Amino acid sequence: MKPTPIQGIYTPNIVPFNDDHSINEGELRRMTSWLIEKGIHGLYPNGSTGEFIRLSFEDRLRVVKIMADENRGRVPILAGAAEANSDQVLQACKFYADLGCRAVSLTGPYYFKVSQESIENYFRELAAKSPIDILLYNIPQFSNEISLPVVKRLAMDCPRIIGIKDSSRDFPRLCTMLAQVKSQRPDFVVLTGTEEILYPSLMMGCDGGTIATSGVMPEVITKLYRDFQAGNHAECRRVQLKIQDIIAAMFAAGNFPEGFRAAIFLRGFNPGPPRFPMSPGELANLEEAKGKLACLLGECGYADAAKECELRRGHASSRTSVGLDVDSIVAAVLKKMGSSNF
Repeated sequence: MKPTPIQGIYTPNIVPFNDDHSINEGELRRMTSWLIEKGIHGLYPNGSTGEFIRLSFEDRLRVVKIMADENRGRVPILAGAAEANSDQVLQACKFYADLGCRAVSLTGPYYFKVSQESIENYFRELAAKSPIDILLYNIPQFSNEISLPVVKRLAMDCPRIIGIKDSSRDFPRLCTMLAQVKSQRPDFVVLTGTEEILYPSLMMGCDGGTIATSGVMPEVITKLYRDFQAGNHAECRRVQLKIQDIIAAMFAAGNFPEGFRAAIFLRGFNPGPPRFPMSPGELANLEEAKGKLACLLGECGYADAAKECELRRGHASSRTSVGLDVDSIVAAVLKKMGSSNF
């Protein structure tokens, strides 16, 4: 039987926590089914947005187990298996294969700087031993870069390595990789991990993306993908430009991925407390970002977020009456309320 193709929008979801920082299983299950029902094409647990590096090895396995159980085979799962040593990577690979995951995603080694020769040998060894297909995950901001020559050789020599997720934010590099690898191995999957260039990446031949904002507004991101497939390029451009505002507001919240966790709260979920402690100043920035996100998501037609935006506007007006300034950015956004929704 031919394996399920990896294409479309995969969601690197946040992990909701209880007050004691344990995994909130009920909320994780609810989020998993909600994403599937909203039309995402695949799940991507243990991504950066899921704060995998802040979880124990056992908790990372548990996240995938919970989501796989809730998924019940409805969509493919691309499970993050970026462990600190190859023995644990292979242990995770077997565990995820047994759960029925479609493939695993593996970063280059992190913390220690190693040579490209070592990185290539590392992936060749994993490819020879893994019981499940592998997508390389290039994110040089947080791990050793997987150079283009290494990607090309691995793609040509290792059938078990079936693709790459590129989060380098380097569009010329992405285009070069598409030209050099896809031309020789057309079935090699290329996903972008950067929503700011989702539409341009699809235009150049990417198979889809692992898009963090799809965990907040799956309807919008999957719409862009459908519009691309249908050739509605003017609409793709319009939606892509709107996404820039929202992703910028999420990153402006600081302490990644707290902006994404704040946004999912506005969609009716309880993300729980931050896994990493925040300073009083960071908490104040986060609260400000919540107001901006509420208004931006309200513009997208999300009623709960729009209601929160109006409540915050009323509160800001009350403060103004006693001599305090209203946040100029929120005010500017509010003036646009009533513009066309997605």
